[in-house]
Amino acid sequence: MLTPNIETFIACESSYEEAQTVLFGAPYDSTTSYRPGTRFASRAIRSESFGLETYSPYQDKDLEEIQVFDSGDLELSFGRVDLALADIKARTQTILADNKRPFMIGGEHLVTLPAVEATFEKYPDLQAIQFDAHTDLREAYLDAKLSHATVIRRIHDFLGDGKIHQFGIRSGERAEFQFAKEHTNLHKYNLEGLKETVAALKDTPVYLTIDLDVFDPGVFPGTGTPEAGGIFFMEFVESLKLISQLNIVALDVNELSPALDQSGASTALACKVVRELLLAIH
Repeated sequence: MLTPNIETFIACESSYEEAQTVLFGAPYDSTTSYRPGTRFASRAIRSESFGLETYSPYQDKDLEEIQVFDSGDLELSFGRVDLALADIKARTQTILADNKRPFMIGGEHLVTLPAVEATFEKYPDLQAIQFDAHTDLREAYLDAKLSHATVIRRIHDFLGDGKIHQFGIRSGERAEFQFAKEHTNLHKYNLEGLKETVAALKDTPVYLTIDLDVFDPGVFPGTGTPEAGGIFFMEFVESLKLISQLNIVALDVNELSPALDQSGASTALACKVVRELLLAIH
């Protein structure tokens, strides 16, 4: 059983036994290729969440009405990728073994890989939905097969063809887009096609991963690799009506780098994304 964290995301203070969903932070950014700093995201999101109300007018739901346990941040090895990923996988396995839903706050996007591996072990028919600016489908980046730029390719290695559904994608190498044509379901630029995907996956276990650079840098500049042409917050809010219909068994939010937006607006948006997702999945 996990012990409670001293500082929690707002209203996420239920006991572990009662909780349906368990939050944990994965403060890791050792393979970040451009601007680092995502290791500080989970701490910032917890702290700044107290600027939010617990009530969501978008969904007419309140965090006070659901059971969420915040288990705090993992202490990850920054010098050994393998050790960091093993610790993330172990925490995910612990939560799943107790029939609860893991909700991870990254960290760079590579942290998604071990969480999906653990979830796939419990749910062999698992499918993944990715909101992201980038394909993340490189076979290797600077000769490294484990990178935030290769994470979805590594997930494809075991999920297989047709099990990964990518939305908001607007950046990647030509080879990545060619790979996606044959092996994933890639939707460029925005969230169009999500309705049809949700209809097809309604009874299937789903892992949802949201790279926050899916948002336009005009509203979310605080990320390591910003890409013009992203979605806006109200588009995300509209997607919640569909997300709430899915059988989401595990999920994550990643790639906030708080120090890259001194206004705090990016962290505030990330907090709202976490709040809205928590309410949508309960």
